[in-house]
Amino acid sequence: MAMTMAEKILAKASGNKELQAGEIIMANIDVAMTHDLTGPLSVESFEKIGTKKVWDPEKIVIVFDHQVPADSIDAANNHMIMRKFVEKQGIQNFYDMREGVCHQVLPEKGHVVPGEVVVGTDSHTCTHGALGAFATGIGSTDMAMVFATGKLWFKVPETIKFDITGKLQDNVFAKDVILNIIGKIGADGATYKACEFGGETTRNMTISDRMVLCNMAIEMGGKTGLVEPDQKTIHYLKGRSNKPYKIMKTDNNAQSLETIHININELEPQIACPHNVDNVKPVSEVEGTHIDQVFLGSCTNGRLSDLRTAAKIIKGKDISKNVRMLVIPASREVYSKAMDEGLLKTFVDSGALVCNPCCGPCLGGHIGLIGPGEVSLSTSNRNFKGRQGSSDAEVYLSSAAVAASSAVKGKITDPRSN
Repeated sequence: MAMTMAEKILAKASGNKELQAGEIIMANIDVAMTHDLTGPLSVESFEKIGTKKVWDPEKIVIVFDHQVPADSIDAANNHMIMRKFVEKQGIQNFYDMREGVCHQVLPEKGHVVPGEVVVGTDSHTCTHGALGAFATGIGSTDMAMVFATGKLWFKVPETIKFDITGKLQDNVFAKDVILNIIGKIGADGATYKACEFGGETTRNMTISDRMVLCNMAIEMGGKTGLVEPDQKTIHYLKGRSNKPYKIMKTDNNAQSLETIHININELEPQIACPHNVDNVKPVSEVEGTHIDQVFLGSCTNGRLSDLRTAAKIIKGKDISKNVRMLVIPASREVYSKAMDEGLLKTFVDSGALVCNPCCGPCLGGHIGLIGPGEVSLSTSNRNFKGRQGSSDAEVYLSSAAVAASSAVKGKITDPRSN
């Protein structure tokens, strides 16, 4: 029977030879991730169940990334709750506040390999599908059941395969591709579907670029994002993970498969305008828009390639005196490499503020919030009203190149014009 990659992974996890979209299955979980913001509720719910020990402490990963260092007594208390849980349960895969954003840390540390089922109490867990895993966000109470049993039920999703072809223009990136797709599909256009990214353009992308695509699958309603593993995937995993894995690929004649063809030859930089991620316009339509803050970072675009892109544009220039720019590497590994390459010095010399690896202003609960009437240009993944601070503020989303060019000019700027 022909099946999609999502169906094959869930079939393996549930002990079935074959599965079809729409079936309800109970799947074994390979990796369960939670963090400092959503973890305490998972712990509280787990303790109410009455189970004394988690099902497998080696398959649980806990990362502090949302409010680090603690910015309030409540945040500090959440950290204490999770540290006590880690010690009590003997969880070895614990990354305290020094490591960075969970969706960057898990792949870096080798916790995700192809063919696995990965769940996390964060909607952007779908990022890990870039390595060929079925990865999805779940609620904190669902995570409590995973902690107790190692299993979770799923409805097998249908699959939309985005066949992406063409060559990206200079200063046009994976972020522009996914924003363009979301603008076409809509915020609910792929509700509860596996969003698979393929085609020559995807195959030519780095793992970091593929993570950008999968990260934002949730912004069009997707259950997960997926990219078929290839030699780039295998190379990325070398030296990071010793876990055995099985590469699975979609059968083109799978019954639940829908294919949408996307050509990006003529694509220009894209901007998601307030207050919805699918309110996407080409940069030419919003160029010149005033901005107060630029945020370069997050689990979408805080990787080394993003910092390199931005630093190349900013080097030797000053950030506009009317703009504050925050640069937040996605992980300690990214931070360290950026420091070795002199990228952080470039940002500091230009007038940007470089912060510790964390989620930063992305969730509106930590550093770098914006006030009433202010405008943020961000490389993150959401621009809902109040997302980065005041509900009377506005957030635009872009690539690292647009963010860097705009920070220098003090307004939204097409990086191709530099």
